[in-house]
Amino acid sequence: MSSPDVATRPAPEPGSSPVVDVEQAEAALVEHYPRLVRLGYLVLPPSLGRNRRVLTAHSITQRALPRGRTAGDRAVIPAQRGTEGRNGDPGYGYVRLRVLRSALEAGLPLKRKAWPKRSQLPPLLPQVWGLRLFPRSGGADELALDQRLSALGGPARAAYVLRGLERLPDAEVRKVLAAAGVEDPHAALAEADGVPMEHGLLDSPEFDPCSLQARPTDLMRRRQHTRAALAAAAAALVCGALLGLPGDGWGPDGAAAPPYAKNPAAEAALDPGKLTRAAPQTWQRSARTDFSVWPARGSLTGDRELLRRALAVWARPGESVQVSATPGTPAGAPPGPAQLLYAGEVDEARVVLLHDGLRIVRYAEPRDGEGGAALDFARVDGAEAGSSSAVVVDRVDGNVRYLTAPWVRDAAVRDLLKPADGPRTLRRSKDGVTDPLPTAASATICNSVSSLELRDAGGTRLLTDLGELTPAHLTAGRPDAPREVSGQSARASWARTACLLPAVRSHGVRSVNSWAFANQRLPESNGTATWVCTRAETWRGGGSRVLAQFQAPGKRTGAIAAKAQDSPACGVREPRVLAGVLWKSRAGSWHVLAAGSKDITSVTATGGAPGSARGNVLDAPAKKGARAELTGKLADGTSISSLR
Repeated sequence: MSSPDVATRPAPEPGSSPVVDVEQAEAALVEHYPRLVRLGYLVLPPSLGRNRRVLTAHSITQRALPRGRTAGDRAVIPAQRGTEGRNGDPGYGYVRLRVLRSALEAGLPLKRKAWPKRSQLPPLLPQVWGLRLFPRSGGADELALDQRLSALGGPARAAYVLRGLERLPDAEVRKVLAAAGVEDPHAALAEADGVPMEHGLLDSPEFDPCSLQARPTDLMRRRQHTRAALAAAAAALVCGALLGLPGDGWGPDGAAAPPYAKNPAAEAALDPGKLTRAAPQTWQRSARTDFSVWPARGSLTGDRELLRRALAVWARPGESVQVSATPGTPAGAPPGPAQLLYAGEVDEARVVLLHDGLRIVRYAEPRDGEGGAALDFARVDGAEAGSSSAVVVDRVDGNVRYLTAPWVRDAAVRDLLKPADGPRTLRRSKDGVTDPLPTAASATICNSVSSLELRDAGGTRLLTDLGELTPAHLTAGRPDAPREVSGQSARASWARTACLLPAVRSHGVRSVNSWAFANQRLPESNGTATWVCTRAETWRGGGSRVLAQFQAPGKRTGAIAAKAQDSPACGVREPRVLAGVLWKSRAGSWHVLAAGSKDITSVTATGGAPGSARGNVLDAPAKKGARAELTGKLADGTSISSLR
């Protein structure tokens, strides 16, 4: 699509850069809007989350036009001569460059002494209140590619997308990256070489921010936040009046913000002398196996100034403090004197771990005193031995260190993808801090998924890092009787599930159970498939995630057949499940396959592939693209629908 005045536009002088006016750029933007938004979405840092990436991709694309709005306005397109864009359109090359530059800027860290760039801030428009928007989910291949891309830096991700989505040769990729402000395009291309090129996957609905699914935000939390906002507004008025009164204040304390007003109860909670400390042998005498019986450990437990800074920042985090909290975890001040779990130096930071009965709080400050502090919250109420065996004490450069519980006798590392390999011993300091091990939370190329194996008097437990303060406890077997992942069969089942763990990352996950609920002999002598249900339980109770997998023979990773959130399926309340998948045999014929747990006595398919079968598995001939509705029945006649 071209603007009517293209023919009257004077040609650029020899050796000059191409020029484009507003109408030509706008025409290119309108014509190629879905592709430009997809490009921005793929280049934006995955750490923003899918909802914000969607909105930011639309925002930076809509702001890609030049500021001028008259026909005479012209904008120079740098370094795009000869390959200006799609089909040689300089207008497309211009807006693509603007989108790419903004997407790269969004991934830059904020600087304390510089104003943030517009793309580094949440988008003003478009904005959707009360809804979470995200692209439609793809299969295991799309998930694996998304994980690989998230491991790349912004310039390398941009190089990969320009290669795969725009199909630009490397020489042109370097030109575009240089024009977008990338300092070393050659290094970006070299880093992108580490991810195999998947041209077709970049066109998948998984990466299409124009074809979206909508879900509500947490309705209960929204109501609570509204009430809290009203209460905070009233408190601000009161505190403002108190601040105007004469008298001494607390004053800043480390990275803490200035205090609002004196409060004896709050002052007591911030007094390091009032921190509670469990005696070293309490855990041996107590019937409890949670964080309340952990003794205070670390070389800095007597550093009152460090502890005072940690408590003050907890109560009043300043602008330079990076605060994070797992979903459902309040990030407010301590209600009273907390329990000290750890204070010491780990790598390049001084770290303090505190427990207030509901939450684990981690405070970290740089050892050299330069830079901001970090404050992390994680909900841990109702913890038991399996979920209170370790806490993340430091995370840096793709590695994680844990502080292990006092009852842990031995620690080791296992690769979930290699069930036949033995564990590798993990050394610990006298305080229980482990050596660094690769974190599964940042693994994007799924060729290794590290897990922490801990042995105590109760047996051997397997945990893995999902990007939170407490690692997730991995179990196997029926949801009403889960067992530890300690046998060869349980480890082999987890080996084909481990690459899907990023789907439940950073959701406040307490435990993940993997249950092989059915085996199905495939038609046309294609072997036997395994159906697996993976359920992630959260610390807050709600927000559980359920994935049904179809594990075909010979495949390294299972394919996601269905997924659900806040569903009772595969859980203690409803230990049953039914799922189906459209499957293609080696001979090229299509089938709808379905399977349910053993208490399902019959399965029926209606719609595009009708069929029925006695027992808990179904095979119905189908055509490519067919859709079917599945229904199962229990022995008492109760109907059960498929997971969705």
